[in-house]
Amino acid sequence: MKEVVVVVGAGFIGQAIARRVGAGKHLVVANVSPESSQQAADALANAGFDVTPCAVDISSRASVQALVDHASTLGTITGLVHAAGVSPSQAPIDTILKVDLYGTALLLELFGNVIGAGGSGVVISSQSGHRLPALTPEQDKALALTPTEALLALDMLQPGQVHDTLHAYQLSKRGNSLRVMAEAVRWGARGARINTISPGIIITPLARDELTGPRGAGYRRMIEDCAVGRAGTPDEVANVAALLMGPDGSFITGSDVLMDGGVTAAYRFGSLAP
Repeated sequence: MKEVVVVVGAGFIGQAIARRVGAGKHLVVANVSPESSQQAADALANAGFDVTPCAVDISSRASVQALVDHASTLGTITGLVHAAGVSPSQAPIDTILKVDLYGTALLLELFGNVIGAGGSGVVISSQSGHRLPALTPEQDKALALTPTEALLALDMLQPGQVHDTLHAYQLSKRGNSLRVMAEAVRWGARGARINTISPGIIITPLARDELTGPRGAGYRRMIEDCAVGRAGTPDEVANVAALLMGPDGSFITGSDVLMDGGVTAAYRFGSLAP
């Protein structure tokens, strides 16, 4: 059977990764709407890839399971690219937690049940998770290991504990990297690997929303004051994803790669420090 790579969130970053890891494999591209899924599939098909579009709501167990089941009929799933999510300027606190935190846990659980031997995956997280102050060891363990359906009931995620949409986003992204580390153990038992990439500001429609949103001035300052002095591109994220998912990354699993042009460094030790 053909190897299948599932790309959840086939926007600019997801498609860039698909182009790097999808040659000779069957790509399944899944966005929240059938229309955007079809557009992504058309773009990749026109570039010579074998691709099937699907729609998925990653905040729904039934929807994600249906995607897993359909992809499994096309071949052996050996790749997962998770690049879906919402930003602090796009959604309220509860939606961010349900999509970015719970949705990621759901994908890791359900695709981890079927990922083939030799398979690999990447989750696109964010530099934002690295700027959240340290959590307690108990909180880290809860984000990493709480069963998916109990995750949103954690005390630390209840109203009054999450201050605003940025805090929700940071908690979600910190949770993503912790969850991936824990899932790497389970994926490893199937002979597969899973890692996280935490990009900085990558120019996509989502980033443009942030740059023109209520926190736009802060984001523009990040670009100006980081060591590299510019934003990143989807293709640069795809370069890292190709390493992590390919044979050259075969000793890397449960890791989080921070690629933010030096923004976090500037926050800790440079001009962006609080």
